[in-house]
Amino acid sequence: MEAVLDLLRETVASPWVYLVLFGVTAVDAFFPAVPGEAAVITAAVLSAGGHPDLAWVIVAAFLGALAGDHISYAIGRGARPLARLRRDGRRRASSEWARRAVERRGGLILTTSRYVPGGRTAVTLTMGAVRYSRRSFLLFDAVGAFSWAVYCALLGYFGGLAFERDPVRGVLVGVGLSVVITLLLEAARRLRHRRGPAAPP
Repeated sequence: MEAVLDLLRETVASPWVYLVLFGVTAVDAFFPAVPGEAAVITAAVLSAGGHPDLAWVIVAAFLGALAGDHISYAIGRGARPLARLRRDGRRRASSEWARRAVERRGGLILTTSRYVPGGRTAVTLTMGAVRYSRRSFLLFDAVGAFSWAVYCALLGYFGGLAFERDPVRGVLVGVGLSVVITLLLEAARRLRHRRGPAAPP
């Protein structure tokens, strides 16, 4: 275990760690199997010991998340246009409903979806597919990406301070708290959805 910690410390002491964080958080936007959140939390836990720099961890995570979301948006935008779907098709009806929902609450949906498992990818793809305004997408996505980067970094940093002598436990606690908070948000969302109006067929 000590050898693993030494390897981690050597890795995070290199300036390349910020590029790695950027890449991981970017790919996580359209390939959720990549542990972007865990990578940011881990780097932040170790930053409590002096390396890497917490501010640069936040910047790298923010820019990576922002870039990845725009790639996902572009993928969605390259999908079959809504207007070309059959008028009586079930897919068109669902797409019309998604477009209206995005137009009404697009900013709120975008900024909060990254805290829901798989929500970030689904929402950014959908916004691209329904041709949501690029300018509005950039604005609200920047707010969401920055809040997410700060949330993950502070969660990891304070976990690192609390377990300064045992950074591995700090990483596990930080990631565990992140999972618990995310599950609570998802449970609240599902409960609110059940009480709200049903989506169209």
